[in-house]
Amino acid sequence: MASETSERVAPMLVEDWERLTFRVNREAYRSPEMFAKERVNIWLKTWLYLGHVTEIPEKNDFKVRTLAGRPLIFCRDTEGEIRVWLNSCPHRGTVLCRENEGSQRRFQCFYHAWTFNNDGSVAAIPDDEAYQDVEEMRRSMNLRSVARMEIHEGYVFVSFSADVPPLLEHLGEAADYMTMIEEQHASGVTTLPGIQKYSVRGNWKLAVENAMDGYHFSPTHNTFVGYLRENGFAVTDEGQYAYNLGNGHSLLVLTGHGGRISMIWEPRFGEAEKARTEAHRAEMVERLGEKRAHYVADESHILFVFPNLLLFDIEGLSIRQLEPVAPGHTDVRAWQLVPREEDPESTALRMKTVVSFVGPGGLATPDDIEAYEAVQRGIEATRGAGDLDYSDMSRGLTDEVKGVQGRSIDEGAMRGFWRHWEQVLDAGLEVTGERPATFLEGREMP
Repeated sequence: MASETSERVAPMLVEDWERLTFRVNREAYRSPEMFAKERVNIWLKTWLYLGHVTEIPEKNDFKVRTLAGRPLIFCRDTEGEIRVWLNSCPHRGTVLCRENEGSQRRFQCFYHAWTFNNDGSVAAIPDDEAYQDVEEMRRSMNLRSVARMEIHEGYVFVSFSADVPPLLEHLGEAADYMTMIEEQHASGVTTLPGIQKYSVRGNWKLAVENAMDGYHFSPTHNTFVGYLRENGFAVTDEGQYAYNLGNGHSLLVLTGHGGRISMIWEPRFGEAEKARTEAHRAEMVERLGEKRAHYVADESHILFVFPNLLLFDIEGLSIRQLEPVAPGHTDVRAWQLVPREEDPESTALRMKTVVSFVGPGGLATPDDIEAYEAVQRGIEATRGAGDLDYSDMSRGLTDEVKGVQGRSIDEGAMRGFWRHWEQVLDAGLEVTGERPATFLEGREMP
């Protein structure tokens, strides 16, 4: 006989403004029901990062990519226009394009040989006389597009829902940091051919937390920190901050994290790169002005754009895209950005430096993957343990109440992400005390 007393549903977030604590229910990382709710309310109802326009530079170029579990064709048509089609034949639903990438004017379904132009129009229907109204059939069976597609500074975003705000409204303050990347070089930036793909046995939100968690840098990446010191770079915690940019976006500003090819020289880059860096910095000041050049060049940034884009603008430039597969399984895709026009020696040094840290086999990424896979394993220990089944993210909350800008080694950026996550999902929030209105969002921009 079922109990007449309904079981209390534990809130996903618990904010206690009297004790100054912030906790996240660990079911958020492992619950299939929560994962399904995210898929409906986040991944199918907001802007998602799909790819960069420079991945398909020529007419008829295409890439096949899965986003929010949906297979897509990301392409340029014969006129050079960017298109995003659902990778599904309108006839019977077969995956239409089975190659990962290439260049072609038409896509043909292997099942019944229906053929489509890359602008989405029907090119051929075998034995079309069997249909009563052939012309209507051809008009109505075009490829299906995503609901919305917009581009900012070469970054292509799509939405499976038409009911989303304009992209720039969604990006808010994050948009300018993306512009800063484009401004680093007069020629702009481009992706290098190829993609790094790997899977992680952990929830996608742990990847977000890890990127916004400067607290783990020294203990987790102590090998890299030692490497920097041995090569004459002074590692420091000064000038490192975390910003909640609104709409779930967040930013870490890092100085003293490491050098930046063509902008901040360090001894391991060599004397030839030092001269190139000095010349490039002078060009940046002339082109952008001293204040803007300072923001663009002197700070390393890790930018998270809710819900699936991470931009690592640190030793080099790396785009990372998150694709949740299951509560405890996340696929990651990564690309490298380089200046469109750069000295070949600088590009070679850039790539060597990038893969040494943020690449899948570098001194950082394997550490990070092990860390959040270890979290995914560890949270099983407290399953069903009530108030013990929460992760604490209270670090820096005292400064938040005072209106003091949070540091990168605090957890304010993570709290901003989780508050937005809960608001979008209405997942359950328990608040004790009165929340102050002093939290600093964003900063004065140049």
